[in-house]
Amino acid sequence: MNLSYWEIKSWLTDVDFCIVGSGIVGLSCALELKERFPKSKILVLEKGVLPQGASTKNAGFACFGSLSEILEDLKTHSKDDVFQLVKKRADGLKLLRQNLGDKAIAYKQLGGYELFSEQDTPLYESCLRHKEEVNTLLKPVFKEAVFSIKDNAFGFKKIKGHYIFNTFEGQIDTGKMMEALLQKAQSKSIKILNQVSVEDYIETNQSVKVKTNRFELSASKLLIATNGFASQLINEKVTPARAQVLVTTPIPNLHIKGTFHLDRGYYYFRNIDNRILLGGGRHLDFFGEQTFEFNQTALVQNKLETLLRTTILPETPFEIAHRWSGIMGVGNQKKAIVKPFGNHVFCGVRLGGMGVAIGSSIGKELSNLIK
Repeated sequence: MNLSYWEIKSWLTDVDFCIVGSGIVGLSCALELKERFPKSKILVLEKGVLPQGASTKNAGFACFGSLSEILEDLKTHSKDDVFQLVKKRADGLKLLRQNLGDKAIAYKQLGGYELFSEQDTPLYESCLRHKEEVNTLLKPVFKEAVFSIKDNAFGFKKIKGHYIFNTFEGQIDTGKMMEALLQKAQSKSIKILNQVSVEDYIETNQSVKVKTNRFELSASKLLIATNGFASQLINEKVTPARAQVLVTTPIPNLHIKGTFHLDRGYYYFRNIDNRILLGGGRHLDFFGEQTFEFNQTALVQNKLETLLRTTILPETPFEIAHRWSGIMGVGNQKKAIVKPFGNHVFCGVRLGGMGVAIGSSIGKELSNLIK
């Protein structure tokens, strides 16, 4: 870039904290650092025009895990580990709401529903058998039973006659959430530069030299918050996991309200602006969806449309208005990676598809690594 003296002086000189990624984690970290170090100069580098990855591309579920997902986790984690996972998600959602306010993120607690296909009898019966056991496990977090049984009041087809209902699940407007985070960061004089990709960094005794596609700079500390793209910068086991989504055109008198999980959470849908948002299907091709590419596949998109026609909106005509994808960061453990990489480099990544729930708290944890 052909940078002037003024540009270098104002944006790229005397940077205390350089944060890579302007998503939920990156901006939450920046705000926490500004609170702790009010005189610090904070620069956030974002490779996209808007925050890339999953922060502006997620489905807007304010959730902490369906009953079948929690039961699946109990097969590979201890009860205490699962309890801590859910508690962290619940606490993270509380922190997000406290930081931005329910109105700013359009938070609505309409409840969450887990649906079971007519063929999925073993999973359905397992959830019924273990419902009270999980309710007992989670009662210290929510102070009352989380999961209950409800009739198929929405008229979905080809599913069991009852849902598992979660009264504590909510939904947000993802765009409004990120707008609120960006506005709050800018109001605190946190500098954000878009379309800047960090290509490499070198840690020295006193600072970190950061190389981007447009310029180089030095910072006292470098904090990496790129989640699904983390393995492009650091040597950590973070696997990119693409999630494909579509949204219908407005549907008159849409009666479906809430957040819904189907097929162990691999499909999920909700109401938004009198439309249906539907996403998921990466289990149809796990390997193919382990990609950094933002696009859609016929395999997944056709399956999503089939679900709309046969199960979700079987008697309602609809058209598809938007399609997109986001990149999550997953691994062989559900726990996020928040750790130092030396004296001046730190990361907060691998949110496991729970970015809305834990992004704020991971950002806070990341900032607390700075002493």
